Amino acid sequence: MEVKKFLGFFLAVWIGMSFLTSPLLAEGRLRMATTTSIENSGLLSVLLPAFEKRFNIKVDVIAVGTGKALKLGENGDVDVLFVHAREAEDRFIRDGFGVNRRNVMYNDFVIVGPKDDPARIRSNDVLGALKKIAGEKKFFVSRGDESGTHKKEKKLWEAAGMKPQGKWYLETGQGMGATLQIASEKRAYCLVDRGTYIAHSGKIELVILCEGDERFFNPYGIIAVSPKRHPYVNYTYAMTLIGWIISPEAQKIIRKYKKEGKVLFHPATYKQE
Repeated sequence: MEVKKFLGFFLAVWIGMSFLTSPLLAEGRLRMATTTSIENSGLLSVLLPAFEKRFNIKVDVIAVGTGKALKLGENGDVDVLFVHAREAEDRFIRDGFGVNRRNVMYNDFVIVGPKDDPARIRSNDVLGALKKIAGEKKFFVSRGDESGTHKKEKKLWEAAGMKPQGKWYLETGQGMGATLQIASEKRAYCLVDRGTYIAHSGKIELVILCEGDERFFNPYGIIAVSPKRHPYVNYTYAMTLIGWIISPEAQKIIRKYKKEGKVLFHPATYKQE
């Protein structure tokens, strides 16, 4: 069964690529919902132009939190998703909304905060860090938007046996860039993926204080919206993007993409679960 699924996936990609590389084909359009963390990192500005030039397909990007991106997929409002909340992604597929998920890349989460670290959380123990922040009632800024980052944060608080509430816990309901800016102004702590932090580090006065915990692992996946659920989605274009984004060409672009000389994402390089 796994062999049949594997062959079916690559047959769909091959058919899509063969069709779309025809010089007689007018420019097509593909709707992609992705996360604000990917958009804010700047990666798409180098990744998508290479795809668009090669296949003559314009990608219309809708950058929202992962929760909202998945909802767009459920409604058939987009053709493909590029997100980072594995449990939610698996549920999306089990419920029949998506097909052919592939690992694209990964990085990790970190907790950032003011340099003087008033709650003394500097460590590689995320649960201990959260307990100290809550115990000291030091400001913590959350996205509060059901994004992949917010889902991860809630899971970490739960693992720490806590439900954060009170004046010290602030929810922005905004993207990662805006949330980091607010955290910087409040001299607060914040959970952020490393790539987005690096991309914004020159604009904020926050430093990495907690990193290296295995719970911080942050994989990104790409999923085609199911044509069985929504027959009008552009499945051919979606499969073409998926096939290309896990190809050596795209994985090399991801591997070489840096800000301030630092790597933001590590390519998955075909490793599937």
